[in-house]
Amino acid sequence: MAKSSTRIELLQGTLDMLILRTLLFGPSHGHQIAKHIQRTTEEILQVERGSLYPALHRLERKGWIAAKWELAGKDLKREFKYYRLTATGKKQLVAEESKWKQFTGAIARVMWPAEEG
Repeated sequence: MAKSSTRIELLQGTLDMLILRTLLFGPSHGHQIAKHIQRTTEEILQVERGSLYPALHRLERKGWIAAKWELAGKDLKREFKYYRLTATGKKQLVAEESKWKQFTGAIARVMWPAEEG
């Protein structure tokens, strides 16, 4: 992730969850995944190549995503490695989303405790 005053560092594992969530919409190559995360977060999160590709390879080794080289649409001289979510990856995404909701809920309770009355 790029560092600047408006950038946010991702917790370890968060990038994996964002990649899995992005691939829920269909197969994408690395650049598309990074751009989707950037656009969806209104430019707050920018995934650098040095973070993205190791994460994609890690997810592939775990069997959560699968990859296949395919020719680019109009430019049939170039190939892109397209990643897709596997059935195991979909199950993992559900588990990760559940853990994320618990985590963010716990942080919220510390940061903004309910008023005691």
